[in-house]
Amino acid sequence: MKIIKRNGTEMDFDIRKIENALIKANMSVEEPSRMTPLQIRRIAESVALDCENMGRSPSVEEIQDLVEKQVMAHGAFEVAKNYITYRYTRSLVRQSNTTDEKILSLIECCNEEAKQENSNKNPVVNSTQRDYMAGEVSRDLSERILLPRDIVEAHEAGIIHFHDTDYYAQHMHNCDLVNLEDMLQNGTVITGTLIEKPHSFSTACNIATQIIAQVASNQYGGQSISLTHLAPFVDVSRRKIRKVVEQELATLGVSPDEEKIRKIVEDRLLEEIRRGVQTIQYQVVTLLTTNGQAPFVTVFMYLGEARNEREREDLALIIREVLEQRYEGTKNEDGVWVTPAFPKLIYVLEEDNITEGSRYWELTKLAARCTARRMVPDYISEKKMLELKGDVYTCMGCRSFLTPDRFTDAGIGNIAKAGNYEPGKHKYYGRFNQGVVTINLPDVALSSGGDTEKFWKIFDERLELCHRALRCRHERLLGTVSDVAPILWQYGALARLEKGETIDKLLYNGYSTISLGYAGLYECVKYMTGKSHTDPEATPFALAVMQRMNDKCKEWKTAENIDYSLYGTPLESTTYKFAKCLQRRFGIIEGITDKGYITNSYHVHVTEEIDAFTKLKFEAEFQHLSPGGAISYVEVPNMQNNLEAVLQVMKFIYDNIIYAELNTKSDYCQCCGWDGEIQIVEEDGKLIWKCPKCGNTDQNKMNVARRTCGYIGTQFWNQGRTQEIRDRVLHL
Repeated sequence: MKIIKRNGTEMDFDIRKIENALIKANMSVEEPSRMTPLQIRRIAESVALDCENMGRSPSVEEIQDLVEKQVMAHGAFEVAKNYITYRYTRSLVRQSNTTDEKILSLIECCNEEAKQENSNKNPVVNSTQRDYMAGEVSRDLSERILLPRDIVEAHEAGIIHFHDTDYYAQHMHNCDLVNLEDMLQNGTVITGTLIEKPHSFSTACNIATQIIAQVASNQYGGQSISLTHLAPFVDVSRRKIRKVVEQELATLGVSPDEEKIRKIVEDRLLEEIRRGVQTIQYQVVTLLTTNGQAPFVTVFMYLGEARNEREREDLALIIREVLEQRYEGTKNEDGVWVTPAFPKLIYVLEEDNITEGSRYWELTKLAARCTARRMVPDYISEKKMLELKGDVYTCMGCRSFLTPDRFTDAGIGNIAKAGNYEPGKHKYYGRFNQGVVTINLPDVALSSGGDTEKFWKIFDERLELCHRALRCRHERLLGTVSDVAPILWQYGALARLEKGETIDKLLYNGYSTISLGYAGLYECVKYMTGKSHTDPEATPFALAVMQRMNDKCKEWKTAENIDYSLYGTPLESTTYKFAKCLQRRFGIIEGITDKGYITNSYHVHVTEEIDAFTKLKFEAEFQHLSPGGAISYVEVPNMQNNLEAVLQVMKFIYDNIIYAELNTKSDYCQCCGWDGEIQIVEEDGKLIWKCPKCGNTDQNKMNVARRTCGYIGTQFWNQGRTQEIRDRVLHL
């Protein structure tokens, strides 16, 4: 069994250290108050057993909490008092050098928590280490100086989660919808170099990847681009290629008919589209931004965005090439085709592609093949989004949605000075999210002791705490000058402000959103009602919880003219943190705190037996109440030989839910060539990944891809998230 030390490093569990600590505490009291050697041994053994039953690596703090409880259970209160005093004294000493220790452990690559914090960051790489080191300093500044003490304490206790404290010291925001159209059509500037409107599709793709990298280095969340913004350059290349072909034919003295010329042009055009798309695919997966990871980029594929028939047909050509290349995958270091994490793809299901025989049905069938093999694309229903949001647009990363703008109605106009602003039309590209604070719903329930009246009182208090924390995020951005990130604020990604101009006006009037996140609705409802929120008797309470959060967001928005929006938090490492905090605060409660994770947002619990269609239909009601962002999924086996079932799920998504995905498996063992599912097993008290064919457990010699929080992760996960992945049941 392993334990996690305070600086994040991992080491073997040693029962003798517990015994030695108890012996020292025991000797510090008068002899009549001392415990016997047998009592000390039993306490140590009991603590060891409790640690084994956790099913994960406990932290030193958790072990010491267990020791305290056992000593008091044996009636040795004087010993317990001295033990607690010693812990407190040592904690004061540690406060002076905790940051230094964490940074050193990062450099030496022995910080297990950092290794598994982000499943798309390799902590061994210098750029990642540099980002983590800077993050530790930023986090230290934020928690000691910049944030109110009660918010820091609530964050540390797991009552709320103040996301991305490692970036809070800087004037940075969360995620974006990049206005790629403005930057390509009207030019931009990258690191002091003027980039003019491209004269071919392949050049547009190359510029787009440079923009993606620059944007990723100036914010800490996800970003989205639309293929529609690249589509006009297909015809630019078509006309350019035609001139070249005509010149070549004239030189040869050949006069073919129009149909033959058109075919030559289209063949060369398809080759250019292939190269351009390949540029995006390979650049995105090979780029390392300044925060040590590939850009968290989402590519939006919506035929309905095209402005005319020519553009629509050209957009279809790009989408087809993107899907075909993603279906193929990318080669790992051994030359084997594997599933890449990025870019994330979103395909919009619409009237022209959702039924057999419809105009773009073949494109949808290709999307289904790609999903079955590579877990992407994910799907947005044009039908449901129009019905529930009044418009169709992409999220700003894995799930964070903007609210439809109100610029025209409110007379706000082109406050971002975008070059492609059209009065009277909704504007989405160029907008962003200010940040997220998440409320731990199970903690609210457990703090109430199951008393409904007390629950709503505590809930309102916690929501107000989140509100004040969100105000901190907002106020940290106030006064930010455009010069801090020229690519974002001056050169079109989000705005074209003047040098020295602040971004303040973009923080109000609905131009940007700020997100109240929530986690663990299932556990909250289960504790308060004794039932899963899928049970008809418990569902009304679950919906009431969601409605209360929406009502608060509306109340704050009305009072402050800031677009607060409810957001289904995509917990990654935080699911483990919340679970550990709940166990420390309330102990192990069966069905509530007995796992190393809590449930993401409103999702049905991963262990609950439910079919794909029932799950999507049920969660659709909650997704509608999560307007700031949400995504649902169904867990499926290998579907490559059952594409008809994939298509049936896609059709169901179109009719029933705004945004959903299918979770398949896509693994490869570099030791033996196994390309089936790599399994999760428990060894020495720790969950590890193991090839079922050759027994390989070296994570550096396997490729595992799992969707854990909207994005696909490929660098492995902490023990809590690994347990959650292991516990998932199939829905199809």
